[in-house]
Amino acid sequence: MTDSSGTTDTRLRDPIADSPAFARTESKVALAGHPIHAVLVAFPIALTTCTFAADVLYWWTGDAFWARAGLWASGAGFLLGVLAGIAGTVELLMVPGIRARAASWTHFIIAVMLLSILGANWGYRLTGYEQAILPYGLLLSTFAVAFTGFTGWHGGKLVFEYQVGVASNGK
Repeated sequence: MTDSSGTTDTRLRDPIADSPAFARTESKVALAGHPIHAVLVAFPIALTTCTFAADVLYWWTGDAFWARAGLWASGAGFLLGVLAGIAGTVELLMVPGIRARAASWTHFIIAVMLLSILGANWGYRLTGYEQAILPYGLLLSTFAVAFTGFTGWHGGKLVFEYQVGVASNGK
C-alpha cells in the first residue's frame, strides 16, 4: 500500500501471503487426482447426522431398532472420521499453503474436538445402547451435529475461499 508521499507502508503487507509457498494448496494425499480427505469426510458427516436422527426417533418411538442403528452409525462415523482426520492432518502438515492459513488450524482444532465427541458418543453406547440414548447419548449427538456444522463451515471456507485442495488449471 502506498501512502500520499509515495512510500510503501510495509506494516500493511501480509508477510505470509507474500511467501511463494502460500499459493501452493494442491492436495498431496490424493487418489487419481481426488483428495482423500474430501472423499472421506462426507461419510462421518452423514453418519453423525444419522446418529442424531436415530436418537430422536428412538426418543419418539421407543423402538430398539433406532438405538441399535444409532450405535452402528456412531461407531462408523467415528472410525471413518478418524480416517478422514488422518488424511486431513497429513495434508495440513505436508502442504505449506495450507499450513500457513489460520483457518486451516481452526478447522483442525474443531475437527479434533468433533472426533472426541464422536468417540465418546460411540464409547458410551457400547455399554448399553438403549440406556445410553436418554439423555446423554442424545446430548452428545446434538453436540456432534453442531460441531460438524462448525467444522464443515471452516472446511468449506478453505475450499471455496482459499482453493485448498483444488487442482490448478495450469497442471
